[in-house]
Amino acid sequence: MFLNATAALLTMIGEEAVAVQSTNLAGAVAVLSAMITPAVLIAACGSLTISTGNRLARAVERTRELSQQFKSLAKDTSDADAPEQRAMLFDQLRRATRRARLLQRAMTRIYLAVSVFVATSVAIGIVAVTSQSYAWVPIILGLAGGALLFQASVFLIVESRIQMRAVRNEMKFTWEAGRQIAPSDLIEQHDAERRWMRRPWR
Repeated sequence: MFLNATAALLTMIGEEAVAVQSTNLAGAVAVLSAMITPAVLIAACGSLTISTGNRLARAVERTRELSQQFKSLAKDTSDADAPEQRAMLFDQLRRATRRARLLQRAMTRIYLAVSVFVATSVAIGIVAVTSQSYAWVPIILGLAGGALLFQASVFLIVESRIQMRAVRNEMKFTWEAGRQIAPSDLIEQHDAERRWMRRPWR
């Protein structure tokens, strides 16, 4: 009788110990999972950093190229089309400069977002170990990182639209200049294609 009671007591103690270990393990896994979650956003920021850096390098290179063309054209006063070309280059230079500034601001926001997301991951671990009364800290940090990433995305969207407008203006200027020396049959063919593309049923 005594042995049976002792065995039952040991069994209950063992089950409680296993339950406590399982609870602690589940809590640790939950904390680690929560700490890893910002890593997804950090990876997204890394991809945006690479692409934005490449776009910024191209924008800076384009700005320098336009500056050299503008300087060389300013010295040439014999060309009759020089005023129109200077106006086009000035517009392109203005847009390229604005693109570079927007990309620089986007890069700054992305780097700040990475820092905030890393701080969010650290804060989740600290709050889980110390006290739950400061659970709002990682929430605020996560929202701040998301806001920075959203703002950087808006800057990138605006920059892409500026780039598209610059390309369209340059193509329009090139086409208008080419109409003066292009064969008449080629111009008529292009105009017919443009009229066909602008039909309502397209």
